[in-house]
Amino acid sequence: MNYLFLSLLTELSLALGMAGLFWPDKLLPLFEVLLFPWAASRRMIRAHSIGTIAAALLLFFKLINH
Repeated sequence: MNYLFLSLLTELSLALGMAGLFWPDKLLPLFEVLLFPWAASRRMIRAHSIGTIAAALLLFFKLINH
């Protein structure tokens, strides 16, 4: 069961990271709600997407070594 949760978390992280890189305009309203006091921008969405992809890679390597 632990492998399933880690696999789903890895896939979700990778999917959200790629969506942020390919379609930042569609994720802009979501980031405006999540980061209310700060203004959301394409640059910020791109930075968060790259970080999310890096997290997905770390989760993938943990899954392989587990």
